Amino acid sequence: MMDYSRSGNMSDMERGEGIQVVKLGERSGAPRYELDEGALRRVLLREDVRGLPVVVVSVAGAYRGGKSFILDFFLRYLNASRESQVNGDWIGSEDEPLRGFHWRGGDDRDTTGINLWSKPFISTLSTGERVAVLLMDTQGTFDSETTIGQNSTIFALSTLISSVQIYNLSSNIKEDDLQHLQLFTEYGRLACDTDSKAFQTLLFLVRDWPNAFEHSYGFQGGSTLLNKRLQ
Repeated sequence: MMDYSRSGNMSDMERGEGIQVVKLGERSGAPRYELDEGALRRVLLREDVRGLPVVVVSVAGAYRGGKSFILDFFLRYLNASRESQVNGDWIGSEDEPLRGFHWRGGDDRDTTGINLWSKPFISTLSTGERVAVLLMDTQGTFDSETTIGQNSTIFALSTLISSVQIYNLSSNIKEDDLQHLQLFTEYGRLACDTDSKAFQTLLFLVRDWPNAFEHSYGFQGGSTLLNKRLQ
């Protein structure tokens, strides 16, 4: 994994790297996802995280859709100074390399399983509560090597454990996108206790939206589009 830092003097864990915490293994000849408890401990048992509530921000959606790419912009924002975050300088120049979770061009899948960024970001909410923010990258759905059951497992698992799940879509919100979302989330509900809250916050991210003359870019325009699709 590529790491995100402007300094070459810090260790990988200090500057951050993508760590695979859920991977596809095999038992009795059948594929199954496995939790890497050691990798998870490396992230959650850090001294600066112990005792803090955790806010997990996840991006899920079709493979080769740019999930890792957008997460690297999240990393750039979180690593920036407060002043840069406010005035917009955090986004950097067009020729500045985008580093963080591994991503590349092409048609073959890149991310497999579930990856966490090893460096949590300590933040203070508007309520005054201090939390540890974790970024989570997930295996894309509907590649040629993955079954519908495996797709459902990854999407449902990431939705269950995330505080904010971002559903990454290309160009539009289509009916089959909503049907897939329903399938994956129902799969997740079956894994939950009936008395527990299965999901927290779900956001739709429509990339490369071509019809800004109908619905403007940003949260308000996106909300109008989503409400129209859900009618």
